[in-house]
Amino acid sequence: MTDTMRHHWLLLGACGWVLLILMFASKFINFNFRVPDDYGGKSDLLSWTESSMKGMKAREPEKRPQPSSSVTTGPVTVESVAWQAVATERLELLSSVCRNSTLRNLTHTPINKFVLDRIFVCDKHKILFCQTPKVGNTQWKKVLIVLNGAFSNVEEIPENIVHDHEKNGLPRLSSMNDKEIHHRLSTYFKFFIVRDPFERLISAFKDKFLQNPRFEPWYKHDIAPAIIRKYRRSHREEATGLRFEDFVRYLGDPGRRRLDRQFGDHIIHWVTYAELCAPCDIGYSVVGHHETLERDAPFILQAAGIDRLVSYPSIPPGITRYNRTKVERYFSGISKRDIRRLYARFQGDFRLFGYQQPDFLLN
Repeated sequence: MTDTMRHHWLLLGACGWVLLILMFASKFINFNFRVPDDYGGKSDLLSWTESSMKGMKAREPEKRPQPSSSVTTGPVTVESVAWQAVATERLELLSSVCRNSTLRNLTHTPINKFVLDRIFVCDKHKILFCQTPKVGNTQWKKVLIVLNGAFSNVEEIPENIVHDHEKNGLPRLSSMNDKEIHHRLSTYFKFFIVRDPFERLISAFKDKFLQNPRFEPWYKHDIAPAIIRKYRRSHREEATGLRFEDFVRYLGDPGRRRLDRQFGDHIIHWVTYAELCAPCDIGYSVVGHHETLERDAPFILQAAGIDRLVSYPSIPPGITRYNRTKVERYFSGISKRDIRRLYARFQGDFRLFGYQQPDFLLN
């Protein structure tokens, strides 16, 4: 009887150990991590599981290229898994908003020459980068120039070369035939960067109409006067130059298309991300955010398999952080009607990329 009881208790003890081991292992199978949101707010629980990948796969009509060996053989860290979860969540949100029929006019764009002109090609490493001006694109162009072999590192590249498309060695997707375009869109690693839509418009206004550091006189001498003539309410102060409220009225006017055609490709600095990159019609691999670029840039390089070949230029502390005070200052004095019309045009960008509706400006 004693031996029977002993065996009974030994069996129960063994079962208990098995249960403990299974409970411990399950923590690693689910890969659950708490990840801070893009703006340092409350953490959300994100899971890197097969189900969380479905949104990303559904957006790509053809099979995605396999990750390079530098990504698959590298160490899998908590940080890299967390970033992958955030990147997947962004693509899932993008896919969900793209399916929203009520926003279709704001989110879908034909893949035309205007879009293909924005996409730079690195055939050597099978990468496509869609340019979204005023979101740190100069630095990403430098990365591609290095990858194409023109320079050995980003620090060597003169600023005037980066934006000279005759000399920087960066082919555009529009320079290729239909078969070549389709092949690259179907198989290459594709990415672009976004930032808060209204803050981007402020950056474009400052860069092109106030500071103009690259001396592009047509913005002040041709585009600004045309906007002032149509959108300034009092023309007695026309000599003061373009004001931000004039710029906002122009951008929010549904009848601005005639001026847009007159301005040509210069409008790339303030048209929507949807118009620039057709994110609902091209299956992008990654969407980076300017506000978290310090975190995003290294992982984008890793995801593209080029992190051992090139480094993203150093980012000055705080330069990418969203500045609500600046946004409030620029929009102060502008009528709610004009701000709401502007938001109506850029609502697709806010929704596609998870930026909060700016109620502090609208209400």
